[in-house]
Amino acid sequence: MKTLPIFAALILLLAAVPAQAAVVTETVTYQHGGQPLQGILAWDDAISGKRPGVLVVHEWWGLNDYVKDRARRLAEMGYVAFAPDMYGVGKVTEHPSKAGEWMKTITENVEFWRHRALAGLSVLKSSAFVDTDRIAAIGYCFGGTTVQQLAYAGANLRGVVSFHGSPLLPGEGEAAQVRAKILICHGAADPFTQPDQLQKYLSEMGASGLDWQFIAYGGARHSFTNPGADAKGMEALAYNRTADMRSWAHMKLFFEEIF
Repeated sequence: MKTLPIFAALILLLAAVPAQAAVVTETVTYQHGGQPLQGILAWDDAISGKRPGVLVVHEWWGLNDYVKDRARRLAEMGYVAFAPDMYGVGKVTEHPSKAGEWMKTITENVEFWRHRALAGLSVLKSSAFVDTDRIAAIGYCFGGTTVQQLAYAGANLRGVVSFHGSPLLPGEGEAAQVRAKILICHGAADPFTQPDQLQKYLSEMGASGLDWQFIAYGGARHSFTNPGADAKGMEALAYNRTADMRSWAHMKLFFEEIF
């Protein structure tokens, strides 16, 4: 039998090997309310065709490396992820006072808050890789509360996941316009949510008629998914590896259901 040249054999071998995942990230500049914003889009370019999209909203620190890494992890799972900028280009901090100031600027006007998040959602939907009928939103801390606001605004989302965001009730009459299923991943030892607030949330959500889940992770404090939480110098914050892994797994199960 005639032996193929080594070069030709190598080409055939390479052709038989499946394409390796390669996550691509792109900086996207957009605007809301006359303010320039700059988010990060991530996707796997080894996947062809449209796929579900996930909005990934940052903590009160701003659009930092932590949330960008979460977007990349979602892209590795086969989603198109967009981490929007809720504050403005370059507004990232390690100082709680500054983070609180920026967050308050957004949250003190609920309509503005929701429209700032919707601007990011529009960027995600505009991607040629996204199946616009299959979109979810997740968020951390401030971002977790933000994605709940998106749900209550009636955004066309299959689901929202809040990681250590303050549990938020819909406004009067808003439950009827909610399209998204809701998953709340909460630290049972989070001092930012008082027991009476939590009881009110559970009671009123139970009567809301919405499709919602609330999972509390024992011993987990605020920011339990962020490995850098302990370095912030705030007693209320602590990374909890077990709660981080469990909540991510719960998110994946949730996505299997809604997509």
